[in-house]
Amino acid sequence: MANAFYRVPQAHNEPILGYAPNSPERKELQLELEELRSKEIEIPMYIGDKRVATSKKISIHPPHDHKHVLGYYYEGNATHVTAAIEAALEAKSKWANLPWQDRAAIFLKAADLLSGPWRARMNAATMLCQSKNAFQAEIDAVCELADFFRFNVQYMTEIYQQQPESPALTWNRMEHRPLEGFVFALTPFNFTSIAGNLPCAPAMMGNTIVWKPANSQIYSAQVIMEILLCAGLPAGVINLVYAEGPVVGEVIFKHRDFAGIHFTGSTGVFQNIWKTIGENISTYKSYPRIVGETGGKDFVLAHPSADPVSLSVALARGAFEFQGQKCSAASRAYIPTSLWPKVKELLIQDISTFKIGGSEDFGNFINAVIDLRAFDKISGYIDKVKQSSDAEIIIGGGYDKTKGYFIEPTVVVTTNPHFFTLEEEIFGPVLTLFIYEDKDWQQTLRLVDETSPYALTGAIFAKDRYVIQEATEALQHAAGNFYINDKPTGAVVGQQPFGGARASGTNDKAGSVLNLLRWVSPRVIKENFVPPVNYRYPFLG
Repeated sequence: MANAFYRVPQAHNEPILGYAPNSPERKELQLELEELRSKEIEIPMYIGDKRVATSKKISIHPPHDHKHVLGYYYEGNATHVTAAIEAALEAKSKWANLPWQDRAAIFLKAADLLSGPWRARMNAATMLCQSKNAFQAEIDAVCELADFFRFNVQYMTEIYQQQPESPALTWNRMEHRPLEGFVFALTPFNFTSIAGNLPCAPAMMGNTIVWKPANSQIYSAQVIMEILLCAGLPAGVINLVYAEGPVVGEVIFKHRDFAGIHFTGSTGVFQNIWKTIGENISTYKSYPRIVGETGGKDFVLAHPSADPVSLSVALARGAFEFQGQKCSAASRAYIPTSLWPKVKELLIQDISTFKIGGSEDFGNFINAVIDLRAFDKISGYIDKVKQSSDAEIIIGGGYDKTKGYFIEPTVVVTTNPHFFTLEEEIFGPVLTLFIYEDKDWQQTLRLVDETSPYALTGAIFAKDRYVIQEATEALQHAAGNFYINDKPTGAVVGQQPFGGARASGTNDKAGSVLNLLRWVSPRVIKENFVPPVNYRYPFLG
């Protein structure tokens, strides 16, 4: 029996491998890519201790090579969602009562498996099914997910160590119980790490989970599930189902034991979920926790004192890495007239060297957008820009879906501070620039703050410290993650906990203790060592 307060291994950020030519990690990854491309796999649902197949198989294709078949997943229906809930509830008591150090050991082992023997498999799956280049896959699918596992274990111990004061004759204690019921994790296509963290963070705190990934991420979600099972995750703790969103929602949000949702996705979907939960509030055993990170219209604001070289690099990377399919991607920028000629020259110079193609070719900086629906939406925006009289495309604007869903990195310059691509979320490789007069700095600060309903990420570039302080204050509610002289992407677990407010979500900061606190329900226990034996207080004398 345990009789010690265990100290967990100190969390550290997983080192990012470089995948330089002839490096061992590059050779291993290339072999894994070849192996995965050479075979078609069938992906079951994971419900309780069963791997579940159905009569309906859906094919999976790389976005950059949509005629190639990677495999198939088995689509479920409402009965499978119900079975997943029942499996989660059946596993709940035993999992919740497992000593915390045993839960921690599973996720610490998963981190080491992920960053060790499973590294190439996880990266290759993400590169193929989500069309990420090797570096984007590495920082996401391996490093960030391993960081989530390790740092969340550390944050879990910090929560359990928080205890109330105890005066003489009394012992006060605090329990941090898992929520009563099951947690629903609804995860996006764009980050494998988010897809892994959304079910695993609540599970680490003793909750059991029903997990529905985006259909376009199922191929790599299955790898996460296999790693967790290899690490010793008990059956029923996380149940992975593939069914249409409305089908899943109809069962989940009407269930009495629904205890919370951990969500990343579109603003519209999240708002509809919130409304549905509100309409069903009298159904639930307790008030569900609603934790969500949604969209962004992330900005870069440059002051005339900014360095044009670092600014142009931040725009090129921040807007176009992973084809702009990051909720943190720079999609609008405000450049002073005095800097614009140099920034324009440098930006066009960099973007013109971007190679576009499949993720298996390590020379390609830009790959495909996720699917036909995204391709049509983004190309539709580009076509509308081409027809506008108050904007021009200075580089890019082309697209082709013959082999894959390829869209050129596109830079739009507009004279209209409320041009539609400055205000609407596009979620693709389109960056819109507004060139302002240097004297209009304060007015532009207000413009940046008021233009978008979102408040996820944003960056300012300036050398003048008074200006930096002024902008930081003026834009305090414009971004949950705020960057000074850096691109607005690339938050690191343990360094920049991630999340935004306004229309961008509940700002519960994935990768911090704040997020884990949402998945526990505290209970205070007071034990009186010497109870009173007379009801009379001294004032009655």
